[in-house]
Amino acid sequence: MRRNAIEELYKWKASPDRKPLIMQGARQVGKTWLMKEFAREAYRQCAYVNFEDNEVLRQLFEHDFDIQRIITSIQWATGVDITPGDTLIILDEIQEVPRGITALKYFQEKAPEYHVMAAGSLLGIAMHKKDSFPVGKVDFMYLYPMSFFEFLEAVGEHRMVQLLMSRNWQMITMFRSKYEERLRQYYFVGGMPAAVSAFVTDGNLERVRALQNGILESYERDFSKHAPAIEVPRIRMVWHSVPAQLAKENRKFIYGVVREGARAKDFELAIEWLCDAGLIYKVNRCKKGLLPLAAYEDFSAFKIFMSDIGLMGAMSKLPIQSVLTGNSLYSDFKGALTEQYVMQQLKTNKQLAVYYWSADSSRGEIDFLLQRDSDIIPVEVKAEENLQAKSLRSFVERNQGLHGMRLSMSPYREQDWMTNYPLYAVEAVLAV
Repeated sequence: MRRNAIEELYKWKASPDRKPLIMQGARQVGKTWLMKEFAREAYRQCAYVNFEDNEVLRQLFEHDFDIQRIITSIQWATGVDITPGDTLIILDEIQEVPRGITALKYFQEKAPEYHVMAAGSLLGIAMHKKDSFPVGKVDFMYLYPMSFFEFLEAVGEHRMVQLLMSRNWQMITMFRSKYEERLRQYYFVGGMPAAVSAFVTDGNLERVRALQNGILESYERDFSKHAPAIEVPRIRMVWHSVPAQLAKENRKFIYGVVREGARAKDFELAIEWLCDAGLIYKVNRCKKGLLPLAAYEDFSAFKIFMSDIGLMGAMSKLPIQSVLTGNSLYSDFKGALTEQYVMQQLKTNKQLAVYYWSADSSRGEIDFLLQRDSDIIPVEVKAEENLQAKSLRSFVERNQGLHGMRLSMSPYREQDWMTNYPLYAVEAVLAV
């Protein structure tokens, strides 16, 4: 499978200001595979260390940060003769090692000629405790589950991606049924590499769902293993409430859905933990459609999404056929699933700042309000071909100079105040 993020790694390697790279992302999004694949493509050799299963090297940084001693130890442990420039050093699960994150600072200061990557399943959490963080001494990259376009590439539909990127809407519409079929498959399979690989191998959707359930179980084990004991029950309650939060007509996070009578102070830390672990995305409300959107951010009102649409379906126990062929009993939840899908595609685009808008009176809401450079883009999401967009039209009329975007199952259609794009073209539309 090809991951688009590998292009960022090539840029990192070529940068004259290259620093040790920290790769973040939720468990099982493919960080280790991507680092090893990049090493295979771009380097002569790779010195790979997994601190989770290497007892000997867990004491690597305890005594000092002598880089030559550290390099020698890694050479002995891996059997790789490390040479600057043609060897990629991968330090996996680095959060398991005392002072491991801090050590990256000394690679940058004392031995910048070495190419070093570090990753870990819960690095986002580890960076908030224990070690002093090497501010300004490391580069960052965040890896998300596979996008719809990456899914298409994985199932051998490279030409479908090329056509979408061409934005030839007339021809795209001709192949509409095929795009919709692949999109429904993505709604079920999602973007976790193990699930996608299983689907590509034999198309066995029961096996895909079993793998998704296994990933969810591993996340639950992480709660007990890594979160403060007092927060574990609250983390579980927030985590399991996500589908219900999104199934509401108003998808704003409501603490009372988690537990009757709950207030913000009861669950703020649980939400923060899940965000740091990369398991949920938090999208804050924006009060106005003016530049910069961050100046009008409302931190007290937000929506939360899961990291992956396939995992959301598995957690919700959504039947396979309901997703693939449609079911009238599933029509209400389809809106939640569609908004989750769009959010997942938006997260892969680093150029976008993502918010949502709702009126102070709660009458009227824009599903997503995006900022890309100096452009503000209000986005309405429709699960089917419903072409009504009253809130979007009202918002555009009140904010002169904006042009609305509606994402639906309808083909491309342009109007003076809004353009409708098919849902399967999200990445192509926002790539330019």
